[in-house]
Amino acid sequence: MTDRTAAASARDEARAQARAEARATAVAMARAVADAKCDDVLVIDVRGLSQLTDYIVIASGSSDRQMRTAAQEATEAAEGAGERVFGVSADDGAHWIVVDLVDVVLHLFEPAARAHYDLESLWGDGPRVPWRREEREATEKGRP
Repeated sequence: MTDRTAAASARDEARAQARAEARATAVAMARAVADAKCDDVLVIDVRGLSQLTDYIVIASGSSDRQMRTAAQEATEAAEGAGERVFGVSADDGAHWIVVDLVDVVLHLFEPAARAHYDLESLWGDGPRVPWRREEREATEKGRP
């Protein structure tokens, strides 16, 4: 194996590891916001569709307080997985909170804002990532 081939192989391995870590972080964040009682939680794989991120997590919250708590719990889940949170932003009324990890971006919406921005349709070509424990087990066993 040449030095060039070895370097390319090492880069490919590092990329695959980074992708696996991003996916695991997205799943952990989805579970955290679901545990905080957010609704309609989705994880969308946007690799190859977005130049900004690899995974988008979308969820709906019923109140400012709930959404802020969910954002905090998702941030703690990401940091617990060794990830760095690059920014958290919320609009004045907390109708939309964004937690940016670069490879994963979490969007927490109040339901009307979520319907208005409709990120699910914007990223509709991205495959949905199973994040619930029972979904992952079924997928791993070859069931839909």
